[in-house]
Amino acid sequence: MTDPEDRDDDARLLVRLALGDKAALAVAFDRFAPTVTRYAWAIAPSRMDVEELVQDTLLTLWQKAAAIELPTESLLPWLLVVCRNHARNLRRRQARAESDSLPDDLEAPPAAEEAREHLRWVRAEIDALPTLDRRICELCLLEGRSYSEAATILGLSVGAVTKRVSRSRTRLKKAVMHDEH
Repeated sequence: MTDPEDRDDDARLLVRLALGDKAALAVAFDRFAPTVTRYAWAIAPSRMDVEELVQDTLLTLWQKAAAIELPTESLLPWLLVVCRNHARNLRRRQARAESDSLPDDLEAPPAAEEAREHLRWVRAEIDALPTLDRRICELCLLEGRSYSEAATILGLSVGAVTKRVSRSRTRLKKAVMHDEH
């Protein structure tokens, strides 16, 4: 793991990207691709779609770097919004292609709507977690931080973070199983 002092902050990285620095693109990929990939898995149905979303998101970063204004110190929220927008566009293209290939008397199943509703339900369950557990989920799942980083930020041991994540997963899994039956 790199020392935070050795890493460019996101604003400086953005300037380098805007200047066409390909090494900055590699840094951005190394820094953000794991988190964007995890996020894409939450909103895309297949590995191929996830890969496409990650590539499109980072390509958009490369192409629009000069016009991006960061409202916070982090580039990650902007990337996640871009990823979500690419996912919406992908779903629209897929729905159009699917509806074009179906006979007129058949309609596509509402799988995307069901998945969206299920994701809303999971988010509600995460929101219902105790404050500390919810914050751990935010750090590890949404921001892509390691258990070790989350432990340092929250002043906990790695074991405590691991145990809380495990407990939260078990709670969510039970809630999902209860909802499905």
